[in-house]
Amino acid sequence: MADVDLESEQYEKNREAGEILAEVRDEAAEMVEVGVAHLEVAEWAEERIRELGGEPAFPVNISVDHEAAHATPAPDDEETFGEEMINLDIGVHVDGWLADTAVTVDLSGNNELAAASAEALDAAIETVEAGVDTSEIGAAVEEVIEGYGYKPVVNLTGHGLGHWEQHTEPNIPNRAISQGTTLEAGQVVAIEPFATTGTGKVHEGSDEQIFALERQRSVRNRQARQALDQITEEFKTLPFAARWLDVPRVEMTLRRLKQQDVVHGYPVLQEQEGELVSQKEHTVIVTEDGCEVTTRSR
Repeated sequence: MADVDLESEQYEKNREAGEILAEVRDEAAEMVEVGVAHLEVAEWAEERIRELGGEPAFPVNISVDHEAAHATPAPDDEETFGEEMINLDIGVHVDGWLADTAVTVDLSGNNELAAASAEALDAAIETVEAGVDTSEIGAAVEEVIEGYGYKPVVNLTGHGLGHWEQHTEPNIPNRAISQGTTLEAGQVVAIEPFATTGTGKVHEGSDEQIFALERQRSVRNRQARQALDQITEEFKTLPFAARWLDVPRVEMTLRRLKQQDVVHGYPVLQEQEGELVSQKEHTVIVTEDGCEVTTRSR
């Protein structure tokens, strides 16, 4: 990426998405209290993003205790927050240019675990600049989290952010690896350490409320066609929630689209039951001598 113009329209939209996202993340985190409904927080945050001039880049993730990613309320969800560890993972796009951020709101009394992922993120950001190997970022994350006595989640990584693409190269590991990828100026990447009391590996659960377009093809069923039209027009290749679809019998419609390989689902990723996971994430633009954090609170 030689001669990158960091003042180009693309990066201005990345920054705008990050600015919106920082505000929404902080406001949504303030809403998380015992007794408040998950669905209320998710829908409020998604609508607030639109009010501020962006669009959700993916459904608001609300992961509780041993959950790490891909948990979002169902259309009829009535679950409320308890004395738990809550991870909010939120994304914004402006014309397809993305920002991605996450924060742990700890209602469980495990502040050290929340601090571990937050401090690991700070250490990771300190290492970022053009020419750095991503293995160095992973080593910084692992050192901090293990220093707290916990484990990083090794099978979740940070990632690049493309145009209408939520996960692109490079992967940003959360542990030391033998060889990673060299960062280049102009890359937009999300760095997201996860710290856990568990094994350090997440697995797929049974719940699935987030989906994305796999491929375009003709479908016979009228409701499936209606859903596909909405997906391609509104969400394109970005993930969407079942509760976002304006069709009757949403579950059956999505099942039909999955069977025809039109969409794929994202099962909730989780640690062993009884364990806890914390998460902290920022989006950065890599520069020659460091990085610009687009999702930092203003």
